[in-house]
Amino acid sequence: MVKVLNIICDTNIGGAGRVILNYIRHSDRAVFKTAVCLPRGSLLVPPLKELDAEVIEAPLAPDRSFAPRDVGTLLGVIRREKPDVVHTHGSLSGRIAARLAGVPVVYTRHSVFPVSQRLKKWPGRAIYKFLNESLADGIIAVSPAAKENLVEAGVSPERVEVIMNGVVAVARKSPEECAAFREKHGIAPGDFVVGIIARLEPCKGHADILQALKILRDQGRNVKLIIAGAGSDEARVRELINTLGLEKDVIFLGFVEDVSQVLSVLDAQLNASWGTEATSLSLLEGMSMGLPAIVSDYGGNPHLIRDGENGLVFPARNPEALAAAIARCMDDRAMLQRLGQGAYRDWAERYNANIFAANTENVYRRVL
Repeated sequence: MVKVLNIICDTNIGGAGRVILNYIRHSDRAVFKTAVCLPRGSLLVPPLKELDAEVIEAPLAPDRSFAPRDVGTLLGVIRREKPDVVHTHGSLSGRIAARLAGVPVVYTRHSVFPVSQRLKKWPGRAIYKFLNESLADGIIAVSPAAKENLVEAGVSPERVEVIMNGVVAVARKSPEECAAFREKHGIAPGDFVVGIIARLEPCKGHADILQALKILRDQGRNVKLIIAGAGSDEARVRELINTLGLEKDVIFLGFVEDVSQVLSVLDAQLNASWGTEATSLSLLEGMSMGLPAIVSDYGGNPHLIRDGENGLVFPARNPEALAAAIARCMDDRAMLQRLGQGAYRDWAERYNANIFAANTENVYRRVL
């Protein structure tokens, strides 16, 4: 039995946390035993326990990749738990601790960030390369864009393996359940429904989506927007909704654990990220239902959504272009149906959760 200790510093359930949950659901439990170390009180704890994963809550700095004290704390956890492999998700402290303990380290890069000028030249570039390559035996990027991001900052391309995230197919809710949801939230039969499932952070582009919705409403189009998620930008998003006079057009759900109900009532899913996006799990879940997406051209989005084949792509931070793309879907339902068929086909062939889990386990085998 191979014991893998995952280390994650997130307190909310973001993309990295959902990747861990998806892996556990589809892991080879006859060979691999999964444990997860995370900050006390993390929202990931209950769903991890539901999956019978070993959960280790530690006094870690919340949502911080590195804190000097965390290195010692994690070193103690690793020595006590005696894992065969440590798999870190954004935790530099975890990588340092695993190296000090002499345990093989796998590091997954879940996000895409603009590379600063400091990392494009010496000595920043050399330091970044050293930190990433010396503190990991295996480096996983969740999309080609995430790999390109690492390479741009100095990491050798041959050290990075792309393993696309994968999800289990999301079951569509019944027509009766969808009708009840629409009635509860005031969605009329003729409304075109779009939605975003993402953390409420500035770089996720909620403001651009709201500006696009305002443009469509000013054109007299019947559009409803569902926002599902929580985060630091919630107050600003709510204020913008009021400022734009969109109170009757936006359905604000907060954090949603079961996304199937939201996805089931959408005509198209939106992603307007202009920072951190590598591979959106929400987009993959929608694709598994045959749901087309309208996405920005930032990060991993264009690798996942091919314009005109399984969705539409618009220039990031351009509400006018986003509004035009939504209008195009509203006016051409045959195209919308074709895009949905392409989305499902791509999920089945490329983004199945079993493929993702098997590829991850192959990395574990290589570093042992």
